[in-house]
Amino acid sequence: MTEQISVERDIAAPAEVVWAMASDVTRMGEWSPETTSCTWTGGATGPAVGARFKGVNANSKRTWSTACKVIECEPGEVFTFHVSAVGLGIADWSYRFQPTATGCRVTETWTDRRGWFAKKLGGPVSGVADRAEHNRAGMAATLERLAAVAEATPA
Repeated sequence: MTEQISVERDIAAPAEVVWAMASDVTRMGEWSPETTSCTWTGGATGPAVGARFKGVNANSKRTWSTACKVIECEPGEVFTFHVSAVGLGIADWSYRFQPTATGCRVTETWTDRRGWFAKKLGGPVSGVADRAEHNRAGMAATLERLAAVAEATPA
């Protein structure tokens, strides 16, 4: 069974502005408590379906990298990417944006794509025993940080 978790937050900034921030993966280290950096790879310079990037993550003294590929990209609406590590599918991450009267509602969704082997190795590699709860807390923190910057940015 595929596990999926979503966390949403209202942000007092236009969807297009927040989308541009979330889809600029080079800034992911500003939002995420686990991702320390991301860099576009393979000639990609920004968000587009098929664009690839490398993510670097850390938890305490443990670090690991991931290979990511953008699979959905509609400015102001959705940004989704697939994550793999050592050739194994790990997860899909999605950010969806809905306009509201005061800005937008952002929904961040994590879909677990790990097979049994990746699940078995994931804990020792990342130091995270309960990936679902760890991600839920990280997603709330990510949206909190994204909101703080987006709401402080002049429209």
